[in-house]
Amino acid sequence: MKVLFVSNDPAIFDVASAARARMRAYAEAIGELHIVSVAPPGAQEEQDENLFLHPVQAWKIFRVRVLAERAHALILAYGIEVVSAQDPFEHGLAALRAIAGTSARLHIQVHTDFLSPWFTRSGNWRSPHVRMPLLNSWRRSIALRVLAQASGIRVVSERIKESLRETYGNRIVEPTVIPVAVDPVVPEPVRLPPHPWFTFALIAVGRLEPEKRIEDIIAALKLVAAHYPTVGLFIVGEGRDRAKLERMADKLGLADKVVFLGNRPDARALMASAHAFIQASAYEGYGRTLVEAALARVPIITTDVGIVGEVFKGYEDVLAVPVADPTALSLSIVGLIEDNAVREELPRHAEDAARAHLAAVGNLPSRIADDLARTITRP
Repeated sequence: MKVLFVSNDPAIFDVASAARARMRAYAEAIGELHIVSVAPPGAQEEQDENLFLHPVQAWKIFRVRVLAERAHALILAYGIEVVSAQDPFEHGLAALRAIAGTSARLHIQVHTDFLSPWFTRSGNWRSPHVRMPLLNSWRRSIALRVLAQASGIRVVSERIKESLRETYGNRIVEPTVIPVAVDPVVPEPVRLPPHPWFTFALIAVGRLEPEKRIEDIIAALKLVAAHYPTVGLFIVGEGRDRAKLERMADKLGLADKVVFLGNRPDARALMASAHAFIQASAYEGYGRTLVEAALARVPIITTDVGIVGEVFKGYEDVLAVPVADPTALSLSIVGLIEDNAVREELPRHAEDAARAHLAAVGNLPSRIADDLARTITRP
């Protein structure tokens, strides 16, 4: 089978990266895998056994057109049978345009819960206002059009599958649920940076972008700190919102209670040294860090997104709260501080749930290859 991925992952051009290793495994299962992707300057055409990399460089406003033109040329040059886009938005639109006039079939990967109301919503009266990208409304409209043209759809959670069913009914092919890859090997714990104020340390891990709603965690910490002044928060990750979040912490008088660690390759190892992991995402397609936190045996506080309810049950495995509700987050933090039994029981249950989930996932490259093959045979 000859497959083309339309991607946006420059890491695949790094021969030593985890992304390259993952693509090699996919290529072995598929037979012949081509990837066209935005690449770092200087990246060259490359063949790594049966994996073929095709870099492009383009300004964002021209990216759809450039990706579509390059993908179309690759379809004709290599006899591509399936074109799989990494999302139903810009890359899905590029893939849809690329297959025009060819016999290649369209396959779409959906890693984001774009039908969640929080994909475009900025907040409510209980929460800080978090401006979501204006492009998200356009992306949703594009996705609704692209998915209706797809011969195969892969989603990463039952939550996304059900939202697509409710929206489309039988106007789309039956989506296949294939989770994302999570390494089940747990690294040795790494101590958090010393901080004399903290007797209870929270950790948040993720991109500092609007959809992660780190603002809600900081607002919750303000509520908790009034009664538990030695609670602190470590934030691992980088993003466009870092400066804004630093200003917010300073404005709320929390500059000595919120520590920004930036990107850390040992993020998973740091989790195990915290007293609790906290996530306030507006939406998630899957939620890899939840699985990683569960494997690290740290209590989890999370919004009801992604695989919460599917892999992790609220108040059995994790403490789950509504999106954009700092008060609910603060009550969960206090609950963990005050209840030793909950702090001990939740991580055990969450780890069991995570390991059962990973055991059921099976061989991801083979499952992905099978899903792509079904795309060819569908009428």
